[in-house]
Amino acid sequence: MDQEQKPRCDQVIEILPDPLVIIDADYRIVSANRRYSEAFGWSPEAVVGRRCHEVSHQSDEPCSRHGEHCPLESVFGEGQAVQVIHVHYDAEGREERVRLQASPIHDEAGNIRYMGEVVQPLPEMEERTMPLVGRSRPLMRLVGLLQRVAPTRTTVLLQGGSGVGKECVAHYLHQHSDRAQAPFVVVDCGTLGESLIESELFGHEKGAFTGAAGRKKGLFEAAHGGTLFVDEIGELPLALQTKLLRALETGTIRRLGGNDYQRVDVRVVAATNRDLGAMVEAGTFRADLYYRLSAFPVEVPDLAERKDDIPALAEHFLARIEGGDRFLPLGTEMLETLLMHDYPGNVRELRNILERAVILAGEGPMRPEYLFAGEGARNGVPPTTGDTVDPDRLLQRRRGRVDTEAVRAALQACDGHRGQAADRLGVSERTLYRYLRELRGENGARSGSAAG
Repeated sequence: MDQEQKPRCDQVIEILPDPLVIIDADYRIVSANRRYSEAFGWSPEAVVGRRCHEVSHQSDEPCSRHGEHCPLESVFGEGQAVQVIHVHYDAEGREERVRLQASPIHDEAGNIRYMGEVVQPLPEMEERTMPLVGRSRPLMRLVGLLQRVAPTRTTVLLQGGSGVGKECVAHYLHQHSDRAQAPFVVVDCGTLGESLIESELFGHEKGAFTGAAGRKKGLFEAAHGGTLFVDEIGELPLALQTKLLRALETGTIRRLGGNDYQRVDVRVVAATNRDLGAMVEAGTFRADLYYRLSAFPVEVPDLAERKDDIPALAEHFLARIEGGDRFLPLGTEMLETLLMHDYPGNVRELRNILERAVILAGEGPMRPEYLFAGEGARNGVPPTTGDTVDPDRLLQRRRGRVDTEAVRAALQACDGHRGQAADRLGVSERTLYRYLRELRGENGARSGSAAG
């Protein structure tokens, strides 16, 4: 077949069943198929020639400058296909999470000429049940990192303070691995006595100890084919650290009181809120196990580092607390109060605060003073500490909603500059323009009604 008979790129991508765009090294979209137009409302003419971050993120800068993992930079820089989850905007300014699957497209000389990017909206159920809620830069950085390691067999060490949601992160890794249909098993070393941990992890044979009336499978065997999440691994006794290291290195375990080794296929995700490096220096944690576990360390950010996520997290929790859904959406005063706190107990503390507030509210309205009742905060509002928070910006970021008072305040603060006002509100310019058109229409309708 000669050159003239070969199908063009835009013809080839039309036969693909998923939304797809072709992007060059300068972030510029060179082609988009019909499925992309149907999914997101952009006509090919509206996106071809524009940069991907201008279309998908409504930003003048690449997404990597805003904390997200840029698939284009990975594809052209490393020559490897990547998969990430991003916040994406459609033609109407609505945002949603999408899965991006990006692959290099080579020319005849073998050089990467373009990137093909499949953009798949997350199914409604998957979006609703995802354990990581929010879209702040620290969270999106974390999600990008998890997306890269989830499909591998690599052992992951999750580090972070108490209550940051390390078990949710481990579950996310499991959900996005090829083990998602297999068991996800949790063991908390901090809640088991030293005499119980070995039996729980590795199982035991009949008569292995007083009270062992029969053979019992351990959690390693229960997790066969899936993921074992070992929480608070810093609490694991030194003697058992040796057995855990052997299990990681050889893929075999031996039940307590047994003689034979059992082969297990388990991906281990460990977590700790302790400094394992310092424990190694103190001789309370094995160095070889530490280095084996920390092949891929992941730092889970404190809630104080991602306050942008508090509105979304608060609504997520209230929707799941008995009786909490009737307080949705949260009002401005409630959100301002939540945003002023620094949450030393992290996400767990936020959930507990909301659960307590729901109980105190009873059948009446939820008031700000219910949030921190009993915590010694003056007038129910905790003092602001740490980084300065801009409530005007953060409050409007939940679901891209704005209200008349906030819009007017933002426009006044920005001397009428709509782009700056949209950025202050945390919405796109397109969303702000649409809101202003609707507002003018409502005002016009009211004027017409009054005149009539």
